[in-house]
Amino acid sequence: MISFKNRLDKIPDRITSDELLSNKGLGNEIGFYIFDYPPEYELEMREHIQFIIRQIPKKKSDIRFIHINLFELVTDYLKQRKLLDRAIEIQFNKGNQEFLNSVKGLLAGEKVARTFIAEANPQNNDLVLVSGIGSVYPLLRIHNLLNNLHSLMEETPLVMFYPGTYTGKGLRLFGRLKEVHYYRAFQLVM
Repeated sequence: MISFKNRLDKIPDRITSDELLSNKGLGNEIGFYIFDYPPEYELEMREHIQFIIRQIPKKKSDIRFIHINLFELVTDYLKQRKLLDRAIEIQFNKGNQEFLNSVKGLLAGEKVARTFIAEANPQNNDLVLVSGIGSVYPLLRIHNLLNNLHSLMEETPLVMFYPGTYTGKGLRLFGRLKEVHYYRAFQLVM
């Protein structure tokens, strides 16, 4: 297996490639890509995402892209609905389970997908980068979000940075939680 550092080095060329940006060679599949990584490298990955964001315009000056941190997206969504402070109060006073129960309906996959699409604006972007998956757990389950995004992303490729393992058949967050079946994405870098 290629080292984590070598895999990181391959990301900028891969996400700016004509093949990825035009969804070539996917056999009518959606352009969803996952870069899975060991969760213990989370801080290094965050730094590298910022490096990637700076590199994209240098590699392909005309590319329109957006980076969405899912934790920030969910937090902003709860703030806009004027529910964040209330949810935090519930967590503080009644515990994590009551907190999760209080936001469960608000953070259903289809609702977050609509918020995500409004932010991602796939009609006006060539690429969408997604991070913050570990931080948003257990508020949001990624396979639910991805399933709800299939019909909404149209032809715009999505690249997700995933702290865990992706086998091509399933996702295993942090490499420890029970594997969830998901097979509609491609490995970004092997």
